Amino acid sequence: MELRHLRYFVAVAEEGSLLTAAQRRLNTSQPSLSRQIRDLESEVGVQLLERQPRGVTLTAAGRVFLDHARLALLQVQAATEGARQTAQPQKPTLSMGFLVGLEVMWLPQLLRILREEAPDVQVTLSTQSSPELALALMQGKLDIAFLRPEKGNEGVVFKLLAKEPLIAVLPAEHHLASRKKIRPQDLAREIYVSSARTSPVLQEVIRNYAARVGISLKAKYEGENISSAMSLVASTGGISLVPLYAQNMLAPNVVARALDGGTPTVELALGYNRDNPSPLLRRLLSRADELVANVQNQSIIRYVEAH
Repeated sequence: MELRHLRYFVAVAEEGSLLTAAQRRLNTSQPSLSRQIRDLESEVGVQLLERQPRGVTLTAAGRVFLDHARLALLQVQAATEGARQTAQPQKPTLSMGFLVGLEVMWLPQLLRILREEAPDVQVTLSTQSSPELALALMQGKLDIAFLRPEKGNEGVVFKLLAKEPLIAVLPAEHHLASRKKIRPQDLAREIYVSSARTSPVLQEVIRNYAARVGISLKAKYEGENISSAMSLVASTGGISLVPLYAQNMLAPNVVARALDGGTPTVELALGYNRDNPSPLLRRLLSRADELVANVQNQSIIRYVEAH
């Protein structure tokens, strides 16, 4: 009995047809495949397949044999991959996540540091909402993430990077666009577009700001994230409050304006799982202050000492 006999049998069992398995899976002829199956049945000593007018079905013995054949093929595959990995050690990997649009500001400097620490590192990148990023860290699906300090994620550590001022974004043709700063009382009279539907931390910051300045902000439209909120701003004529980094994502027909008075800020953190054993992660964390300083030099982000 050879491995090809097992592969042929599994293909026929899964397709339910000698012809289909031969043509779609095995790139062989039906007569040749039929002969291989007969040889296998002769080797095993029992009938594994019942030939029907249209296709084949498994016998009771065939169903048992199928489970073991699949397991044997998986074990061979695992043995092959293990041998290859031993002969050719895998490159270091780092999976990172960002809030939508935030990678524009942070990724270039982060990659520079990574190339210095591990020139052959393989990087995977994803963009999600802050709660989704925190969950991925907790589940071990990400090594690091740039996100808000979310609550209730056991084992996730948040290293504070910056406090981002909130700004107002509005259509370029809006009657308030000529102003350098938007007053709270003016904001309260306009159509409000929420950018925080999937960000509890940002929601709380905006809610506290509205309470502090004595205005009510009831969203007429809600964006899934900052990008979709700005699309709604452009299409509805409304105004939204977003973190400063959103200036990197402005459409040509949308402008950003500072808020008059005490500007609210939202915390940005570098998140990681406390139990992550990656040496590369530890080296990267040791250079977090350097990362922030480099980003600060080319942006107007407000920096606070990481702790």
